[in-house]
Amino acid sequence: MFAREKLDYTALDLPDRMNMDDEASLKAALEHLDFMRKRHSVREFEATPVPRAVIDAAITAAGSAPSGANHQPWHFVAISNPELKHKIRLAAEEEEEKFYAGGASDEWIKALEPIGTDASKPHLDIAPWLIVIFAQRWGEFDDGTRYKNYYVPESVGIATGFLISALHHAGLSCLTHTPNPMKFLNGVLGRPASEKPVMILAVGHPATNATVPSVAKLKKPLEQISTVFE
Repeated sequence: MFAREKLDYTALDLPDRMNMDDEASLKAALEHLDFMRKRHSVREFEATPVPRAVIDAAITAAGSAPSGANHQPWHFVAISNPELKHKIRLAAEEEEEKFYAGGASDEWIKALEPIGTDASKPHLDIAPWLIVIFAQRWGEFDDGTRYKNYYVPESVGIATGFLISALHHAGLSCLTHTPNPMKFLNGVLGRPASEKPVMILAVGHPATNATVPSVAKLKKPLEQISTVFE
């Protein structure tokens, strides 16, 4: 992507300027809040196929996120192949079994009880798509030499938020999954050592019998998550 001779600063007029008065701005913000409150993580998916074009558009939206020095230190691997999804499930469940059998502290296991999770991850087979998110520790110029990436966790976190929001906007549900360790994903998906797997997103339409744990509806109120100085 980057060529050394093109890395100079050129100022462009701001494109796509948004012009809203205060009333329209508040209306838009509240409508978005209401829409995002309808987003739920689910563990039960329909096997109904989702067109690749929808996934491509959501990943492209994620790729528009801001990043340190605009290095865009992420890579998204989208998988619909049933054999490959099953291979990922088996490897993930192997790590999860170690986690629940003593790899995690009693406090951590206790904290997960209200969520209702265990080592079994059938959604990795059933969801029509898995999107594995990788963080790139370093990149390469077009001549093959390395350059350092900056604010990698922060940048990838922002891009992941964009991705989840885009999937929700497309009428899809997803579930974040972070087996620990996740290094097996590099081997399964043929990703280089410069990349660290961060998360698996199971993506699709929720099953007709999909449920959410009641505690997932408990969100901290505004006064607990923000401080304002006027």
